[in-house]
Amino acid sequence: MGIFSRFTDIINSNINNLLDKAEDPEKMVRLIIQEMEDTLVEVRSSSAKTLADKKELTRRVTRFENEAQQWQEKAELALSKDREDLARAALIEKKKSSENAQTLLQDLMHTEEHIMKLQSEVLQLQDKLADAKSRQKVIVMREKTVKSRLKIKKNIDSNKVDDALSRFDRYERKIDNLEGQVEAYDLGSKSLADEISELESDEKVDDELASLKAKMKKK
Repeated sequence: MGIFSRFTDIINSNINNLLDKAEDPEKMVRLIIQEMEDTLVEVRSSSAKTLADKKELTRRVTRFENEAQQWQEKAELALSKDREDLARAALIEKKKSSENAQTLLQDLMHTEEHIMKLQSEVLQLQDKLADAKSRQKVIVMREKTVKSRLKIKKNIDSNKVDDALSRFDRYERKIDNLEGQVEAYDLGSKSLADEISELESDEKVDDELASLKAKMKKK
């Protein structure tokens, strides 16, 4: 009967293709699941109506078939009483009932075919729905992971890191200059400890000189 175009589109679609085309896979998979669930509700509602139609058609077919049988019996009874006119009229009514039964049988056959097709499509949709739900968490997790990696990659490949390192180099050079200035102030100036150390050194030299002079006099 072809009343579920949206349902057929989902059945015939490939979830991977839909996700590949989506700018937001997480949002897309939620929409797919919601669409499938809404369609299942719609299909089940229609299935209930179609099953009710089938039962009604079956009852009407049975009624017309019974009527045809009854008119057949009436025709036989009339003919047994030599009432050919009544027999003819009864056979005409039988023909009408039989034709009505045949027409309804055709409708019933189409209804049964529709129900079988619908059941098959529902099974396919349920399988795809289960697949989408099982992969939903994985898709969401993968998307978050790849976004984090992409952000890191962009930061690494950008000039921000190089700029930061360059600033470190400039700071180090600045500190080196300051240290050099401090050392320059220290050049040429002597501390108290330095002066005392020099006195001690001079005293040793004087002692050694006196010892050398004494030795030379003896010779």
